[in-house]
Amino acid sequence: MKQYIAILSFLSFSISLIACKPPEKQENYKLETISDAQIKKENLSTAYFASGCFWCVEAVFESVKGVKEAVSGYSGGEKENPTYREISSGMLKHAEAVKVIYDPLQVDFQTLVNVFFGSHDPTTFNRQGPDAGPQYRSIAFYQTAEQKLIIESIISELTQKVGYSKKIVTEVTAFDKFWEAEEYHQDYERRNPNVSYVRSVSVPRLNNFKSKFPELLKDNH
Repeated sequence: MKQYIAILSFLSFSISLIACKPPEKQENYKLETISDAQIKKENLSTAYFASGCFWCVEAVFESVKGVKEAVSGYSGGEKENPTYREISSGMLKHAEAVKVIYDPLQVDFQTLVNVFFGSHDPTTFNRQGPDAGPQYRSIAFYQTAEQKLIIESIISELTQKVGYSKKIVTEVTAFDKFWEAEEYHQDYERRNPNVSYVRSVSVPRLNNFKSKFPELLKDNH
């Protein structure tokens, strides 16, 4: 029994080392976001997804042609201006999410939904990789009835595939509000290539996506 407890303790400690948690010290970083006015002026669109640690999700979507920017943040809950510390407690309804700003003339919403499902495991409840808790749950947000239909149609198609023997637990939720995460979270994977979580979780997840969808990648990827 003591040996079993020791093994569990070691595994818990090992997982904590690669969890989606930033170092104690954070450098100042200013994200130059695309404003709502610019989005409207340039006829850009937005989409919102949650599928585990937002560092990983942001990196995936920013590799896709037609995506101008992906911003890490929080959505799916009720509290205004939530903080990372509050989200990490798992006590809020918010999930780590990303705001995807894209050019609909280059990539459509359906493709983004395929990117979403193709870059994470939608059958794991309140978990993605080493990260567990409701803040890491899978959510596809819709802003119109058409978007909801697209999401539900893709879920139906995936459910019929052999590779999805387990039930898809992705929430299909009407979008309400997105809160940008603290600045040190933005572009985290690109700016912190040597962090253990980035090397062992984020990069492999991105590379796995890239290997499955090479036709969707930007030239610099």
